[in-house]
Amino acid sequence: MNTPLAERMRPKTLSDYIGQTHLIAKGKPLRHFIEKGLLPSIILWGPPGVGKTTLATIISHTLKTPFYTLSAINSGVKEVREIIEKAKSQAFFGQNKPVLFIDEIHRFSKSQQDSLLGAVEKGTVTLIGATTENPSFEVIPALLSRCQVFVLEHLSKKELEDLLHQAVEKDEFLSLKKIELKETDFLLRISGGDARKLLNALEIVVHAATSNTVIITNQTAQESLMNNLSLYDKSGEMHYDIISAFIKSIRGSDPNAAVYWLARMIEGGEDIKFIARRLVILASEDIGNANPTALIMATNCFQAVSLIGYPEGRIILSQCATYLACSPKSNACYEAINKAMQLVKEKTNLPVPLHLRNAPTKLMKDLHYGENYQYAHAHEQNFVTQEFLPNEIAHTQLYNPGANARENELRAYLKHLWKDKYGY
Repeated sequence: MNTPLAERMRPKTLSDYIGQTHLIAKGKPLRHFIEKGLLPSIILWGPPGVGKTTLATIISHTLKTPFYTLSAINSGVKEVREIIEKAKSQAFFGQNKPVLFIDEIHRFSKSQQDSLLGAVEKGTVTLIGATTENPSFEVIPALLSRCQVFVLEHLSKKELEDLLHQAVEKDEFLSLKKIELKETDFLLRISGGDARKLLNALEIVVHAATSNTVIITNQTAQESLMNNLSLYDKSGEMHYDIISAFIKSIRGSDPNAAVYWLARMIEGGEDIKFIARRLVILASEDIGNANPTALIMATNCFQAVSLIGYPEGRIILSQCATYLACSPKSNACYEAINKAMQLVKEKTNLPVPLHLRNAPTKLMKDLHYGENYQYAHAHEQNFVTQEFLPNEIAHTQLYNPGANARENELRAYLKHLWKDKYGY
């Protein structure tokens, strides 16, 4: 029994597939494409272990088409072109258009993605790309415009529990034992929502039992898995827990912890561009105007690691992470946009004040568009008091500068300009 449980339990049909009902339930868009046999090239975007590869395989099997698969980690332009030539040959002999599945397509370089364009555009192959990263950033625009993007969601607690019960009842080996799933919280938590990890963790717990009667509790699962952690997670890391610890260490101004968690991610094989992207977000969310240079540093870090790659990229990440950790912190910009968006939802479509409206035509001028607008640069200190919010929410303070040296200066400046209007 060398085949892992997750592979043995891989569903063969849509009826056996658990999760993603927003895509494959009756009447849903992806199901419609499959049933009509008119599948376009698609990108499946979602977190690890939610069934992207399985769904691609089921699609090909359902459509009864040849199925080719490439991993972006160990395939190049040469392998892509070989498959495209095979597809052209099959079309010549009247076979159905093959499916080309590319796992981790976000790791394909621009030249590798360019090599797919012609075949996708002409319909030589139906491309199914799988990615854990936002395709808007990682798939070249020319290829992305030729594909339909489907977003796969985290599996719910019930769906994960259904997977466990299905494995216990239907797997050819586990079904021979008397397994009681008395408690599953630890299994669910340590899987991080990854179905593959969940099933492999279950298998480890069952194998650790000394008899055919296996009662699984949180305690027995923890005891079994803590001794065999590396068996079900090759890096020994929980992806989302580690990135969370990394971000919280920087937010907490601890460069030592930040660089430690950074090293854990690098050793675990994390995509360095993923780390760099998170640093860009953090630079605005947690530092913002307390140190505006932080965003410049983080953006340059992302560009640099994209250019340099691994292993030297680790040095750039370390510089950026420690710099951000040592920066003063403020979430004022983050809070401001959240408040503003909530206000927009509560008070929808408030009219733009007439003096702020554009007046490119005579009719608009006759309707007083732009009338009484005061051009700030025509006044002393480039400022003049006037209203910029809709009348219904005038005086509403959304940006509240943080308590740090830089934003204290901004607060004082705003107080000087607006006096008591916004409460600065």
